[in-house]
Amino acid sequence: MTRKMVILLLIGALAVPSVAFARQQQQDVVKSAPGLKAVDHYTLVGSKHLLTGYEALNTDGDINVVVEIPTGTTAKWQVTPDDGALKWEFKNGKPRIVKYLGYPGNYGMIPRTLLPEELGGDGDPLDVIVLGPAVHRGSVVKAKLLGVLKYLDAGEQDDKLFAVLFDTPLYEANSLKELDEKFPGVTSIIEIWFSHYKGPGIMEFKGYGDKKEAREILNAAIKAFK
Repeated sequence: MTRKMVILLLIGALAVPSVAFARQQQQDVVKSAPGLKAVDHYTLVGSKHLLTGYEALNTDGDINVVVEIPTGTTAKWQVTPDDGALKWEFKNGKPRIVKYLGYPGNYGMIPRTLLPEELGGDGDPLDVIVLGPAVHRGSVVKAKLLGVLKYLDAGEQDDKLFAVLFDTPLYEANSLKELDEKFPGVTSIIEIWFSHYKGPGIMEFKGYGDKKEAREILNAAIKAFK
């Protein structure tokens, strides 16, 4: 599958939503999020602190991920480390909506992690894209870590861990190479999306890291949190 074909596939499958449509879409997701209470249209709280209330790892080595942005949606939500709530980010006084195709996977963070600047992070929990069907915002899902996508965001390191959702066909893959063999074009779609969602020339793709490298990043972030 060529890069041009992948782009056409994305355009055909998804459409850039209007702001009004996107806002209604995100509010509907907020209303249906299980186990969370909507304080208002911009804040969700759960029975546990979303950063500290869950473990980073399951006993089998799979990761836990708090989903901030479900597959196919465009509203930019994020867990706030101080209170563990999930909040819709504001930019220039307005709730932030990514002006591009919806996220190609469930985007979120790994609880009880922190990647400091000296390790190439920004002091926030580890970001991860989890491939699979959309789940409710605020869900804590089990996923298999396969690798890492390396990016520079306006010249600063901004890597994204890459995982697949438990109990889906994608979960059969045990590496990025195997994922591409079983599901051709998947990694190209993710690479293209992150390379362009902020606009031209901002995100620079620097290649892939394998499962071993991703696991090293994760272990460092778990250690830094402690």
